[in-house]
Amino acid sequence: MSDVDPASGSHDEPGAPPVPGQVPAVPDGQPHAPVPSVAHGDVIDHAIENPVFITKELSVSYGSALAVEDVSLSVPAKEITAFIGPSGCGKSTILRCFNRMNDLIPAARVDGMVRYHGVDLYGNDIDSVQVRKRIGMVFQKPNPFPKSIFDNIAFGPKVLGMKGSMDQIVEEALRRASLWDDVKDRLKDNAFGMSGGQQQRLCIARALATNPDVLLMDEPCSALDPISTGRIEDLMHELKETVSIVIVTHNMQQAARVSDRTAFFIVDMGSSEEARIGRLVEYGPTDRIFTNPHDTRTEEYVSGKFG
Repeated sequence: MSDVDPASGSHDEPGAPPVPGQVPAVPDGQPHAPVPSVAHGDVIDHAIENPVFITKELSVSYGSALAVEDVSLSVPAKEITAFIGPSGCGKSTILRCFNRMNDLIPAARVDGMVRYHGVDLYGNDIDSVQVRKRIGMVFQKPNPFPKSIFDNIAFGPKVLGMKGSMDQIVEEALRRASLWDDVKDRLKDNAFGMSGGQQQRLCIARALATNPDVLLMDEPCSALDPISTGRIEDLMHELKETVSIVIVTHNMQQAARVSDRTAFFIVDMGSSEEARIGRLVEYGPTDRIFTNPHDTRTEEYVSGKFG
């Protein structure tokens, strides 16, 4: 039996087995890292019995420029999955693939596979509007409509022709976003009169009003104070009982606090400053990513040595 530590640098030796989830380092004289010889998703992907998303060799380009390449992973249902990594590594770009938001960018091209509950999300017969009904999104900065609190929540259900009492739909969404008690007596007030934290929870409630299956969150707390951030994080823990959540965050502590699984992305610098390609380095259970990562770059990033 070998007494070599499987997490040691012995995997860099010729002929040594690759570390699952690891992207090899860039050899001298080459502009890009070689294509990994193992699946990005890591061996623990086999334990995901009910994935909400599966991607294989997912790449996104803007015009002729490749932005992020060959992302393969499985996102579990009813859990919180965090995307971390330095700016420009493709986290938000991949997140937008999950509800086809990149369709709204004329120069964007999506290659590879994205399956949602086994269905090809980019199939010719798929209605992107219906996709966004089932897969909601909350952006970095609160973006309430210049309408009343009530009308902000009711907007989506009305556009989609949802049946039932609109008062009940609005109340349910606000309750799920832990906002009802704060605003129940001022539903007719303009949403711009709310605090930043309340506005972000309003945007979450607006996304929940269409009863989505998945909630995508692109740095939802980056513009908020610590108290508001704490409330959003508590809310995410409550929501994952009924909604699958994927969050992009630059906050390492937040990823460690809220997520069940973490994917670490990095920028692969090409031969010029413009040739920046995002790649998935490692993906796995959050506690392993932060305490026993397979790739040294993951360890350096989560420990604050770069990024």
